[in-house]
Amino acid sequence: TRAGSNALEAARLVEQRFREHPNSSVRHADVKEIEDAGDAITRDLIQLLNTQYITPFDREDIYQLATALDDVVDHMDEASDLLELYGVESPTRQALEQCRILVGAVEHLARALAELKGMRGVEAELVALKALEDEGDRVLHDAIADLFRDPRIDPLIVIRWKDIFEALEEALDASETAANVIGNIVVKNA
Repeated sequence: TRAGSNALEAARLVEQRFREHPNSSVRHADVKEIEDAGDAITRDLIQLLNTQYITPFDREDIYQLATALDDVVDHMDEASDLLELYGVESPTRQALEQCRILVGAVEHLARALAELKGMRGVEAELVALKALEDEGDRVLHDAIADLFRDPRIDPLIVIRWKDIFEALEEALDASETAANVIGNIVVKNA
């Protein structure tokens, strides 16, 4: 649940950073701080796995879930970093759309994690997350296609935005991976 809340905080900060860019009140250092907090949560979870005799579900599932949640935040951190590293002047419509979808997906993921202890309401959250991930795939496809439609566009801009679009998509894919792990936990413990 803590890892899910941390991921949601990161998603909201990244979305705000992109939306307000280039004069955002959110700096990459703010996102990095949340990513570091996520790393600490993951380390704590793994430490508990190594020291606790009884766990609420399979150790392998807990480990997979912890690392998948860490990946979500790592990819968001990468996208935020690329925005600054590449000196992007202003965000694209598609990147803002990806950020909106990512926040929604991570909201569902955080709710699923909060409900995991009682195993109620988890499935609906996972279905909603999957629908958003599918929408994110379509946005990525259209965004990359748009980059290559205009022959006058600077190839460096194509490279920059392709990397940023893909980092945001990887965060969304990692959310789906975490959702799949949660789904497996629910099935095993039903």
